[in-house]
Amino acid sequence: MEHTTTAHHEEHSGGGVKEIKRITIILTILTIVELAIGYYMYKANLEEGFFRHFLKGVIVILMIWKAYFIVGYFMHLKHENKNMIMTIVVPLTLFIWFIIAFLADGSSYKNLRNTYDPSHKERSMQKMEQKEEHKEKHGEEAPEMK
Repeated sequence: MEHTTTAHHEEHSGGGVKEIKRITIILTILTIVELAIGYYMYKANLEEGFFRHFLKGVIVILMIWKAYFIVGYFMHLKHENKNMIMTIVVPLTLFIWFIIAFLADGSSYKNLRNTYDPSHKERSMQKMEQKEEHKEKHGEEAPEMK
């Protein structure tokens, strides 16, 4: 009975300290690369275009790769059985799908409202008037009362 417990423990223990060090080094390198790309984008002040979007895509891919390592090794899903992984992946996939669906629905509602209700579009484009209190605090003259 003792032997099966030990074998089961070794099966799920993963690579141990060597594996943790290796994954930590990989995560550190990925983070440094992400920061370097972000710093380059900030300093170069890139205009909107293909190259800027490409760099943003690279950062997103590196973040997903890091998330894979964190979930797989530090949350121990890499060494779990498939059923346990599916109980996490399926609800997560549905959650992401719900977020995308709600964002698309909200965007569609906004666009349709602007299309079929022109007064709403006009009101949404107008600048709001400043309150008198705000004008007085910032040294602007308040309108004269009649």
